[in-house]
Amino acid sequence: MILNTIIVIFTFFFMEFVAWFAHKYVMHGFLWFLHKDHHQVDHNKKFQKNDYFFLIFAIPSILCFVYGAENYSYLFFIGIGIVLYGLAYFIIHEIIIHRRLPPPSKTKNKYIIAIRKAHKIHHKNRNKEHCINFGMLIVPRKYFK
Repeated sequence: MILNTIIVIFTFFFMEFVAWFAHKYVMHGFLWFLHKDHHQVDHNKKFQKNDYFFLIFAIPSILCFVYGAENYSYLFFIGIGIVLYGLAYFIIHEIIIHRRLPPPSKTKNKYIIAIRKAHKIHHKNRNKEHCINFGMLIVPRKYFK
């Protein structure tokens, strides 16, 4: 039980580094054609091509559930960690940062404010080159000031 909990927690935090790498080298790399409309938003469209990344990133979690469910192997718990990170990503990125759904009330939470600042700087450049701040949960200290 404890080992399974550790696997879920470790996977959740490891996913921040996977997301950073994928954002910097995949989304701002060879799959820019899917991510571009996230930086160059057409406000008349409800969905973006960028939303397909939800499906792309769900595949490893689904596979972990399928192959780990038979005997609740470590793969099952890795799948849970990935799903929890995906849920956190959805809440933070889509609701709190981009406000694609009605956001919760305004906050004075320094962490949330820092996340929004860092992401705003990331989107300041509308092209794939010269962007910074590719992570979601780990925010450089300078954005807390």
